[in-house]
Amino acid sequence: MAGAYSKEQKERFFELIDKGGTVRAAAKAAGVGEAAAYRWMRQAGLSMQRAKPRTFSAEEKAEFFRRLALNPNVSAVAKELGITRVTCYAWAYKAGIRTSEARKVNPRREEFLRLRESGLTRAEARARVGADARSATDWDKGITIINRGRVYPDGRVVRYPEKTLKGVTPQRRMRAIGGSVDLNKIEKVIDPRYLSLLEREQIKDLRRSGLSIRQIAVELDRSPSTISRELRRNTVSARGYMPHTAHRLSVQRRERPRRPKLVANTELRNYVQAKLEKKWSPQQISNRLGKDFPTRPEMRVCTETIYQAIYVHARGELKRELGQQLRRGRTTRKPRRQPDVRRPRFVDPMKAISERPAAAESREVPGHWEGDLIIGAGGRSAIATLVERSSRYVMLGHLGRERSAEAVRDSLITTLAELPASLRGTLTWDQGAEMAEHQAFSIATHFDVYFADPGSPWQRGSNENTNGLLRQYFPKGTDLAGHDREHLRAIAEELNGRPRKTLDWDTPAERLAALLDAS
Repeated sequence: MAGAYSKEQKERFFELIDKGGTVRAAAKAAGVGEAAAYRWMRQAGLSMQRAKPRTFSAEEKAEFFRRLALNPNVSAVAKELGITRVTCYAWAYKAGIRTSEARKVNPRREEFLRLRESGLTRAEARARVGADARSATDWDKGITIINRGRVYPDGRVVRYPEKTLKGVTPQRRMRAIGGSVDLNKIEKVIDPRYLSLLEREQIKDLRRSGLSIRQIAVELDRSPSTISRELRRNTVSARGYMPHTAHRLSVQRRERPRRPKLVANTELRNYVQAKLEKKWSPQQISNRLGKDFPTRPEMRVCTETIYQAIYVHARGELKRELGQQLRRGRTTRKPRRQPDVRRPRFVDPMKAISERPAAAESREVPGHWEGDLIIGAGGRSAIATLVERSSRYVMLGHLGRERSAEAVRDSLITTLAELPASLRGTLTWDQGAEMAEHQAFSIATHFDVYFADPGSPWQRGSNENTNGLLRQYFPKGTDLAGHDREHLRAIAEELNGRPRKTLDWDTPAERLAALLDAS
């Protein structure tokens, strides 16, 4: 039977044995019988007592995650790649992908990818399936969202500590008889005239102790009719008066929603809609009503009510149709800033460069960095650049074609992860939108981020100078997405090996090593 197998099959079998794994698995992958495989092992004098654990390259692991993003069935992907299911499930588990969740197919994602393959743009496909922009971008790039992290198609896993989300407070709700109410409304004290939750708890306790309504009113310094009405209106359970349920019902009742005027009055609504179709502005309609209906006060509506009907109450096609009748054609109100109030640049509060510690200014202590992006042709690609202020040591972060705040955050976390604690001090950046996730970056890396003043590149002079040097390697007008991480690392090493006049002709690598030895 030895002649039944080709030389290539035999070589393939021994190649798999060298990589590790069992004889049975190698024989199956090479397409040979187990008997022949064991015979070849004996003829080669190889031990069969214990198989070496098979090792996998980074490329094989990256290919697994790439296929898993397209087909969330771990077993199927393992079979395609010829890797044991146990190994693939272990990779998925370590990456934070729970297999029970991985088997669930997201129909919107599948439809989105199908539309993209048919030639639709990302925006068109997103609109068809009703997905948000962030999800559509992730689906397009093959990114898998996991609990407190993301898995990229190349197998890279970026995790964020729980503290990253400490500023995000989910809406708390109180569920009880009749529905749910926002707890912020429950706890809010509107006016002393209304019974508070504490007073309702006292009513419950005093009533249980046997006091009459008038005695309870004296204890709480309230009118007896208030106590009587409270017990009558808000006792809705067979178990008697329950203060928390009573308070929730009171909050629900307090809102008293009223039908909008243009909904309640059909004649008025038809008049407004007819004038909008004639390109009248809401202000013209509001003022003309008084002339057309001088004796009918119900046929009055202010300008703001008309705008509210278009911007807030209208939905779907009606909203688009009405919005098109306005002079500017908007379906949402353009936000306007108060002239004396400057809006913050980011949601998370930022620290100005004036707050940066003196050690960062002096350049005597290593660990203080400056950062920026260099942009490729047409703004479609970018590279993150980082310069240590004392030594001018350079590090480059891979971004490819993605320069969103999330992508920059992940790239910086990955690039700076290899630094020792002594080199993690501060990072100074400009006020570009790409650093909107600066707080999450700080929590993950223990860097304090400071922002230069607008239009002040000289405040990051080392970084600006380095970006000029890097243009020797990345000329303006070229596509930067073609440079992978290894190439960027090689360029950074070459630049760090060039002597600098400002360092008395030392190289950045030599100066950084000397600073670390001295510390």
